[in-house]
Amino acid sequence: MTCLLRWTAFLWTLNSIPCTFGMAVGEQTDGSCPLLNVEEHRFSDILDRPLEITGFDLTEKFLLRKGTITEDLPSFRLGSSPLIKPTKLIFPNGISSEYSLVTIFRVRRTTKKDRWYLWQIFDQSGGSQVSVVVDGGKRVVEFSSQGLLKNTLRYTFKSRDLHALFDRQWHKLSISVQSNIVSIYMDCKLIERRLTDEKDSFDPSGRTLITTRVEDGRPVDIELRQILIYCDPYMAEMENCCELLEPKCEAKKTFNGTSPPLVTEQLPQMLSQPVSQSTDRCHCPAEKGDAGLPGVVGLPGQKGDKGDKGDRGEAGPSGNPGHKGELGSEGQKGIDGEKVSTTLSSRHIFHT
Repeated sequence: MTCLLRWTAFLWTLNSIPCTFGMAVGEQTDGSCPLLNVEEHRFSDILDRPLEITGFDLTEKFLLRKGTITEDLPSFRLGSSPLIKPTKLIFPNGISSEYSLVTIFRVRRTTKKDRWYLWQIFDQSGGSQVSVVVDGGKRVVEFSSQGLLKNTLRYTFKSRDLHALFDRQWHKLSISVQSNIVSIYMDCKLIERRLTDEKDSFDPSGRTLITTRVEDGRPVDIELRQILIYCDPYMAEMENCCELLEPKCEAKKTFNGTSPPLVTEQLPQMLSQPVSQSTDRCHCPAEKGDAGLPGVVGLPGQKGDKGDKGDRGEAGPSGNPGHKGELGSEGQKGIDGEKVSTTLSSRHIFHT
């Protein structure tokens, strides 16, 4: 009987394991967010294990075309037609209640004071469900969402650190949205974090728009490189800014970590601490500088030791003939010769 009870308990435990595992996976991946193909070098090295990145690339969803390639990272053409589509085409299965919006753009001289929607979802009746507004005139960023009571929750980020967003240079603007916290990052630096009321879920029957002027609903004249929505509120903090420093720089591989702890567990300490500073997470080769000025002449060195005797050299070529020598001195007087007979001399003359 005891053995039967033990065997029954073992079978019950074995059968319950897959069910429990399936429930846990279902809670994490409800199917609303597809896998997102992004490069590993986008992220910092704060992870301990590989992650499946899920989310939406809005440049693909809105079929934006890349402009003329004059830089290593070309921007997208926004065109003149309104960038608005049915929400069901952008988010077929809805969107996670917690997410990150990560964009890279720069404003132009003619639009740096415009007020425009970076992203907005509104319902079928035209009521705004969520929006991110960039206001160049006031140099602020606004986040608004619909609350559980259908009221509008609006939060304006006014930090002076955001003023650089309108200097006509490339910047990365990221927003992390959690159930009761909204955090804004610029160039991988946490700018501000705000407590929020609980937000309502999205109605997919409406429409979604991006980079649209508030005034007339036309595309704003900016240069856009990236606009992603990750189905993870921590991705806004995990992305690095290597592409802003130098497109050819390589970043550390990042799919080696666990997700950071929930912000809600350390909320009082986080809100009381000063804003964290950005860190250099990129491996960029140092640029070669200009040539320096000539240095001062150094002091004479010490006399060296006497060297070893060298090897005998090879025979040299024959020299050229020398110059004609000078006239020599007068020679000594010679010895007297022998006397010749007269007869012999006459005969010699006659024959001649």
